Amino acid sequence: MDLMKARKRGGSMGSRNMKRRVGLPLVSAAAVGAVVLGMTVIHSESSSDKEPVSAAGQPNPISEKGQAGDGPATWHLPIEAFMPSKAEVRLITSTRDSLIDQCMKRAGYDAWTPAPDLPELGGKSLVDWRYGIHDPALAAARGYKPDADEQAAYDQAIEKGAVDETGADPSVLKGCVQQTDGTVPASQQAPLAQQISSESYKESMKDPTVVGVFTKWSACMAGKGYTYSKPMDANDDVRFSDPHRVSAEEKDTAKADVACREKNHVEKTWFDAEVSLQKTAIKANQKALNEVKAANKSAAAKASSVVK
Repeated sequence: MDLMKARKRGGSMGSRNMKRRVGLPLVSAAAVGAVVLGMTVIHSESSSDKEPVSAAGQPNPISEKGQAGDGPATWHLPIEAFMPSKAEVRLITSTRDSLIDQCMKRAGYDAWTPAPDLPELGGKSLVDWRYGIHDPALAAARGYKPDADEQAAYDQAIEKGAVDETGADPSVLKGCVQQTDGTVPASQQAPLAQQISSESYKESMKDPTVVGVFTKWSACMAGKGYTYSKPMDANDDVRFSDPHRVSAEEKDTAKADVACREKNHVEKTWFDAEVSLQKTAIKANQKALNEVKAANKSAAAKASSVVK
């Protein structure tokens, strides 16, 4: 946890696919999934080019059993076994907050407190929204944007917790963070795990089966009067980028998008392609990834020992 993280920490699992529509993170086309652990997913680049960075802290079980009838939020990619679990991230960040808070009070800043966790916004797991929106009801109400109540709660939390108004000396806070680092290291998403996640996302879009369902999806959308080549193109449409406006056009497009996704099993096909790519990458990097998993467990164990 760096200095800024000590002051402002996010708490959403993040999504992968929507463009962030508020002053601080909303969600982007491939999160609508990101990397500062414990922070809401924030992705500003087109999901067509880059795998959305997702908040670490996903459930660890490897699940390649997602069924087309299940929501993507219930599916888990193989690489998640080498990322800190949501429970581990919560334990580590809460323990670190407590230690930093105690240090700041000892330094004379009694009013200083860590910023609150940000509420969940958008997708609730690494896979949820990774491949785009999939909830017909939400699409009809909000187009490509997160639930209105979630967005309002998130914005309110930002207003309350984003700024430290105690006048604390930055060097003192930095010292407390460094001291805490020595006791309970910040939860980190290993670069190797993130790399595998990112590369599998990009490579999966070249898979012949995935390309095939994209073509079918595009034809389905064309039949409804919309011209897009790939699913994320609709999500990333600049006409829908205003964070404060959900137009009838956006809602209609999103409804058609979800219907065409469901008809052609876009998410499941895409997910299956990623599972295959990740299993190959994990096998090629098994030793290093085992060390990553051990480091995750060690950090959680240190935090647990402090709590006890």
